[in-house]
Amino acid sequence: MSDTHPTTGAAVRDAMTVLPTDRPGLDSRSRVRGLTAESALIGRSLRHAVRDVESMLMAVALPVMLMLMFTFVFGGALDPDGGYVDYVVPGIVLTCAGFGASATSLSVATDMSSGFVDRLRTMPVRASAVITGHVTASLVKNLFATAIVIVVAVAIGFRPTAQFGDWVLALALVALYILAITYLFAAIGLAARSPESANGYGFILLFLPYVSSAFVPVETMPTWLEAFADNQPITPIIDALRALLVGTPMGDSGLLALGWCLLILGLAVVWATSLFRVKAGRR
Repeated sequence: MSDTHPTTGAAVRDAMTVLPTDRPGLDSRSRVRGLTAESALIGRSLRHAVRDVESMLMAVALPVMLMLMFTFVFGGALDPDGGYVDYVVPGIVLTCAGFGASATSLSVATDMSSGFVDRLRTMPVRASAVITGHVTASLVKNLFATAIVIVVAVAIGFRPTAQFGDWVLALALVALYILAITYLFAAIGLAARSPESANGYGFILLFLPYVSSAFVPVETMPTWLEAFADNQPITPIIDALRALLVGTPMGDSGLLALGWCLLILGLAVVWATSLFRVKAGRR
């Protein structure tokens, strides 16, 4: 698979074009301030996301293929009445978000090893700007991919009962989950020694939806596995999303989903920021 990220030389040129340069001794007012650095790096990451057609196709095609497989191959056995598609779509939506967000670890690790971040050391760029660029681009890309997955789901029989307010809450929950998981993948990319290892470490997280309520009720699992599935973060997020979209009982899933997303996001932001400052030599 070809690497769509810049090579070392291209990365350095990218740094010189997307951000204004500063020479030592210039007045601090000429330095990059406010959201200037973030805007430039968000634009850079969005351009890379648009050019990375293979990554976008995989982020959409793989969840769609999973949805088709579970609906038409396993759906008849799991729900002979044909309603399995309504059960499985919320899980597929989060699976889609996870696959799309996982590319962030590779992007961040590539930036760290390509020389791009080394070039930024000579510029007055806040430590958070590079990560913010990758995370924002991932959020936009994955919300787009999620919309495509839902359209395909409706085409094959998904019939949500959500009202306008429910759709708004569902979208907000998916966006918060994408933000949290993307920051986590960004931190993994920073912690990894190479882009290849970042890809491998991040892949482990993609198995969590399979041991949750995404595809089958957790009570159908063995007792030891049910305890894990019922208490891991993906299950309440999927249950809350399912309640919003198809009207199943919400229970305490909504509060648990919000709590898990905020906890993951908070820990990931702290971890990613600390790792970036150490690896990039920024304070």
